[in-house]
Amino acid sequence: MTSFHEIQFPLRLALGTSGGPYRRTDIVSLSNGRESRNRRWKDARRHYDAGSGIRSVSDLYEVLAFFEARAGQLYGFRFTDPVDFQSCGPEGTVSSDDQPLGIGNGARTAFQLLKIYGDAGGTTERVIAKPRAGSVAVRIDGAAVSADYFGVDLATGIVTFDTAPINGAVIRAGFRFDVPVRFDTDRIEINLDAFHAGRIPSIPLVEIMP
Repeated sequence: MTSFHEIQFPLRLALGTSGGPYRRTDIVSLSNGRESRNRRWKDARRHYDAGSGIRSVSDLYEVLAFFEARAGQLYGFRFTDPVDFQSCGPEGTVSSDDQPLGIGNGARTAFQLLKIYGDAGGTTERVIAKPRAGSVAVRIDGAAVSADYFGVDLATGIVTFDTAPINGAVIRAGFRFDVPVRFDTDRIEINLDAFHAGRIPSIPLVEIMP
């Protein structure tokens, strides 16, 4: 991913931010009163406001310095979604059985980390491109795989095995991850009088799609 800094937005500030997934759907009202709905985007794009995590002038300065180091919107960075940051739910324990990565064919060695959101009504597949270092656990056909036998590209989320899994082998993984984002503005307005009165600045972030 070009123009990206593999550095994490301050975690303690990220935990207080607001935001989440955003989708684009076209809705057309028909003459009979029914609707026609069309999904414009295949995947959701996450938006956040880092301003809601700021509690002090020191926090404000830390974000300002981080913004300057990224040159505004120019460079992307890692951001920890306060709710959706691992292969299971936020209060669960990561397990190598959490998410399916694919089926072996005896030749394929590389598998993309994925997270599936689903229920009886449907499912959505999300590419995970920014796993956390040391967090990825893998199993093949129910058996845990030693970390000595596979590698993880922390910039793309691709898991590569030393030897291709056999034909029909089920590969699953558990992991923690960050969201690749950038600032969604080239300008941050700071008014300390307003800040001390309880009005925090808006610091928008937007997900960079892999």
